[in-house]
Amino acid sequence: MSRVVKEMLIRYSRLAHERGLTAAFGGNLSVLFNGKVFIKGTGSVMDELTHGQIAVIDLEGNVLSSIRPSSEWKLHVEVYKRRKDVKAIVHLHPPYSIVASTLLNEELPIITPEAEIYLKKIPIAEFKPAGSRELAEETAKHLEHYDAVILQNHGIVTVGRSLREAYYKAELVEESAKLWYLKEKGR
Repeated sequence: MSRVVKEMLIRYSRLAHERGLTAAFGGNLSVLFNGKVFIKGTGSVMDELTHGQIAVIDLEGNVLSSIRPSSEWKLHVEVYKRRKDVKAIVHLHPPYSIVASTLLNEELPIITPEAEIYLKKIPIAEFKPAGSRELAEETAKHLEHYDAVILQNHGIVTVGRSLREAYYKAELVEESAKLWYLKEKGR
């Protein structure tokens, strides 16, 4: 079954890159399975991810594989600890969402019915350094109540009961940011 989990991580990592939701080394996805977190290994590129580049850690951050996890592993673990219903996390660096995070303070306006149904609200988390405990706590604080958050000057994090669900919520966040931006630009 761990092979299936890795295949899903590879599929959605490549899809995120193909759809312009992240570039180069940016972004990381994870799946919680049997008490273990399967997460992109550090230094791996999303569209080139292989089985051998996926790390496995426990919920305390202990590395259970020969691969070192992404520097954002603390963020993933903190969210899993606070949200028992979450089985997958998507962290990406989509351009419109990052732009929105520099122009808005508290939340991204919801424009489409789909975003209203699936996301309810898209808060913007205060800037914290990448990979830090502070970023993990700030992100998890917002995700205790919502399934998406924009990280100021950094990217987005979405959660779901499956990797598919978390991934498509990420697409909804970026669509919302793009529509908001185009609306603002058109004024």
